[in-house]
Amino acid sequence: MMWGPKSISQRSEDSGQRWIESSMSRQVDRQSKLSFPGRRGWGARLFGGALVVVGVLASTGCVTQGDFLRLKERVAEHQQATSNEPDPFARIAQLSSDVEALRQELRDVQGELELARKEAADALVEVRRTRTALAESGAEASSADPEVGAEAGDESEPIAAALAESRAGSGASPDQELAGYQEALDAWRQDDFVGCIDLFTSFLQKHPTSGYSDDAAYWLADCYYKNDEFKRAVVRFNAVVSVYPDSPKAPDALYRQGESLLKLGPKFHKAARTVFKKVRKDYPESERAVEAARQLERLGAG
Repeated sequence: MMWGPKSISQRSEDSGQRWIESSMSRQVDRQSKLSFPGRRGWGARLFGGALVVVGVLASTGCVTQGDFLRLKERVAEHQQATSNEPDPFARIAQLSSDVEALRQELRDVQGELELARKEAADALVEVRRTRTALAESGAEASSADPEVGAEAGDESEPIAAALAESRAGSGASPDQELAGYQEALDAWRQDDFVGCIDLFTSFLQKHPTSGYSDDAAYWLADCYYKNDEFKRAVVRFNAVVSVYPDSPKAPDALYRQGESLLKLGPKFHKAARTVFKKVRKDYPESERAVEAARQLERLGAG
């Protein structure tokens, strides 16, 4: 069979096919460039470009109306699927915001802890100064009156001695001091945590060297804890340990500081582990040391 030149109609059809392919390629390239920077919706735009080209094909009779409708349905399905996908850039922005919020919260806690350290240091200096002054005045009284010296050395009534020490520093009578402490403790027993915060704070300001001061400082911290003010509870329990390290309340206060850190969430678990380890190290014979060991096991740091 002899092959001759293509007929005019064949050449026209080939030319039309090449034009369609070229148009489709340009449309896809254009859509890709427009869509690539943001990536989101790239597939939908590409299918959209394909629809434009297929529309051209349909108008020339190169594809059927059914083919065009099927492709249109596929594009609609794809758009529906991609519209439900979370925007990765929005997610990144949200994570960045969350991280910054956590950093600010940590800075706030660190600032409060630093303030508590300063307050504790100032209070400790004041307590030592008062005790030194009382010791000196007691020595002078002892040299002047042996009977007074004997009474000062009598340890059979430690509470009375503590109250006498407090009265020397604050001018309050033992009855007034006890009444102030009891009033604050009653508010705590009645779950009036806002009230007991004010009352214990006032008591400590009026009677900083009282025999009840370590207890008052502990219950003040507990009021903050039970009032869900866990950051302040951390600070206040820390102050108990710093100012009254030899108090019977010190092991409890240190352990409760760890509990307060746990209440602040997982990001404070590392700090809580450090506190529970310190309970075991500084107060190994206390009941709280056993409980601290259990907490460390739960936290995976036994």
